[in-house]
Amino acid sequence: MKPRLLITAAIVICIFLAMTGIATNDRGTWMMEVTPVVIALPILWISYRRFPLTPLLYFLIFIHAVVLIMGGYYTYAKVPFGFWLEHIFSLSRNPYDKIGHFLQGFVPALLAREIFIRGSFVRGKKMTQFLSVCLAMTISACYELIEWAAAVGLGQGAEQFLGTQGDSWDTQSDMLMALIGAVVALITCSRWQNRQMEKLNGNQLVPRPIRRSAFRCHLFPPHPEK
Repeated sequence: MKPRLLITAAIVICIFLAMTGIATNDRGTWMMEVTPVVIALPILWISYRRFPLTPLLYFLIFIHAVVLIMGGYYTYAKVPFGFWLEHIFSLSRNPYDKIGHFLQGFVPALLAREIFIRGSFVRGKKMTQFLSVCLAMTISACYELIEWAAAVGLGQGAEQFLGTQGDSWDTQSDMLMALIGAVVALITCSRWQNRQMEKLNGNQLVPRPIRRSAFRCHLFPPHPEK
């Protein structure tokens, strides 16, 4: 992706953060919800020259950031788009937070996959996909632990941040949505991501999986000759 587009996207996110931070009615909840965005922006900026990501990932990260900021501004239980979905599908609650958790699996899975492949940290398609889902679920689990810590530390004050809306199974359904998001991402976007990674690598093919025979030889080297 061209640097100008990335700079424009970063400026848009910063303006969006400033506007929602000033206008929100719950500054504490807003700060907790947008913290991932505030952390990710400088990391992406610093890592751009040494390890630029694919345009697909930058676009998805942008969308995820917008979803998080909107959730922080309105609080997840009160986002208007969620009320529209609730009405259209006759749901019992505002489902906007589930969109956030779906993306919480979708985006990290593709990010992990890209790092694993381009850095040659993992070889083999199946293992790469498996570990990408594992990393996405680890992030989801850590986020749920943060929500639990907020609930314990803030008590009733954490209700807006948690967005449970009285659902006793909210934690489990959040993690399920992250799992679905990770799996859907790998099924729908892997080939697209591969093509973009090849362009970043100078039209070189994505590293091929290690052959089973080579894997066995590495694990079980032959006995030295006597």
